Amino acid sequence: MERESSDEKNRTIPPGSLEKGDQSNPEQKNKDIEQPANVNDPSALVRDEDAPDIEIEDRGKSEMGSDDSKEGESDNADSGVTNENLKEVSHEEEEEPVFDGTEVPEMDANSSLSSQSSNNDSEGPGFVWPEKAVALTKFVRQKSLVAVSTVLRHLSGKSDDGQDVLEEDKDSSLESEPQEGSEKSAERSVWNPLYLIGISRDSSGENKSEHEDSMDDITQPIAMKGRIILYTRLGCQVCKEARKYLHSKRLRYVEINIDVYPTRKLELEKFSGSCVVPRIFFNEVLIGGLDELKNLDESGKLGEKIEYVVSETPSFEAPLPPLSGEDDPSSTGAIDELALIARKMKGSICVKDRFYKMRRFTNCFLGSEAVDFLTEDQYLEREEAVEFGRKLANKLFFRHVEDHIFEDGNHLYRFLDDDPFISQCQNISRGISEVKPKPIAEISSELRFLCYAILEAYASEDGRHVDYRSIHGSEEFARYLRIVEELQRVELFGMPREEKLSFFINLYNMMAIHAILVWGHPSRALERRKFFGDFKYVIGGFTYSLSAIYNGILRGNQRPPYNLIKPFGVTDRRLNVSLFQLDEFC
Repeated sequence: MERESSDEKNRTIPPGSLEKGDQSNPEQKNKDIEQPANVNDPSALVRDEDAPDIEIEDRGKSEMGSDDSKEGESDNADSGVTNENLKEVSHEEEEEPVFDGTEVPEMDANSSLSSQSSNNDSEGPGFVWPEKAVALTKFVRQKSLVAVSTVLRHLSGKSDDGQDVLEEDKDSSLESEPQEGSEKSAERSVWNPLYLIGISRDSSGENKSEHEDSMDDITQPIAMKGRIILYTRLGCQVCKEARKYLHSKRLRYVEINIDVYPTRKLELEKFSGSCVVPRIFFNEVLIGGLDELKNLDESGKLGEKIEYVVSETPSFEAPLPPLSGEDDPSSTGAIDELALIARKMKGSICVKDRFYKMRRFTNCFLGSEAVDFLTEDQYLEREEAVEFGRKLANKLFFRHVEDHIFEDGNHLYRFLDDDPFISQCQNISRGISEVKPKPIAEISSELRFLCYAILEAYASEDGRHVDYRSIHGSEEFARYLRIVEELQRVELFGMPREEKLSFFINLYNMMAIHAILVWGHPSRALERRKFFGDFKYVIGGFTYSLSAIYNGILRGNQRPPYNLIKPFGVTDRRLNVSLFQLDEFC
């Protein structure tokens, strides 16, 4: 018994065993607390209100020290040990270790415990990780947060405060310590390959911005009250030089292509006496061709002409700009009798939101209502009215909400312009057009002609720059918009492969220009994804985006980058339009 008590004195007793052992003799415990070993030492004083804290803190270890409490019950000499442990507990309360990955020197004394007390301490809250492991964990966590926030900001185009980030990338606020040169890094763009080789572009960026400002001042056209008219034609090299010369003089002009506007050829012959192009007019004054314009510049008289067109408004004798719909074959055509019937039916039957198979469909009508209208309007029997309704559905005036044939009954159908997906397309016209749709070969020829005329007039010689502002206000682009409206009910499935390839390439180029004019140029990843995926045309009753045309048709239904599925599924009818063997023509 004496041997056990001597061993217990030679080792440091955990605080948990103290509380458990004192439960056997509560009077002795209160006596020891009221009479500390050294009254003059304030660190050895233990207040009564601290006793519950010690008990709560070490309650988890009380069960582990049950063996030591039994030894305290058999020996009354534990009072000295109790006083000594109370001093240690009071000292631990004054200096509580902060478990932040650093080691406390005073804790080395407790490391000489027995195997049982070591295991108990390792399982309790006093277990401390090595310093390097904790530091490495903090480093990985911090860098992970910075990387995730940076990727999200790059994808969304937003800064930390929710503002749009255009050309400058702000450093993340998650950095714990400020680093040198943070002001310079905040001015850098989102990504630059020069960073990989450690080349700074701060000075070059400043020079570039100054250069862009000076270029804007130089290329800004001169404001004028008058009007400059330039007559050209397709494939004319001198006309290209005339455009370039007028641009160099900062003179804005209105171009009239006599191939696009054939009736203007007679007007040109009337004013100038011939159909030779280019011909330049300053208001009603005929300047001549490119050689005459250069001669005026060399003689110093061009400044007077420019001053005249800047200060004077054009008279009624001056040539007029192209008018809307002038010489446009798409604005005229045969009247479609089926379109008239479909328009009358849309105004007669009830079109509203309905429920079908536990789903809600907007702007629908019943097949029985359409049959009733056709029997009364066309004086048909119900079976004949059903066949006539199927004929209207085949002409893409309306279709079933789930792509079924037209039937008499409580089936739901929807007009093409009332479809929620098709109504978002950029070439859909409100209402049903009365003009009979043209063959796809004729539309393809007009589209190719307009694409050639627009790119020649408003693109640079190298094809790398496009004057989008001039395209947006041109009559050629307005004619293009009228042409693409005719694509709603065309037939694509019978086109030859070469004609189909030419049609979709020209349509893709003009559709991209249209998207830039409407939505602007995309600058971020999410903007590019929306640009190519959400800007759509309706062609032959189906929607086609830029991505669907490029990857689904031109690339033979191949998966777009960073996508897991193909544009057209197995049951998608657009798959019949896809080009599966494009490699032969590349």
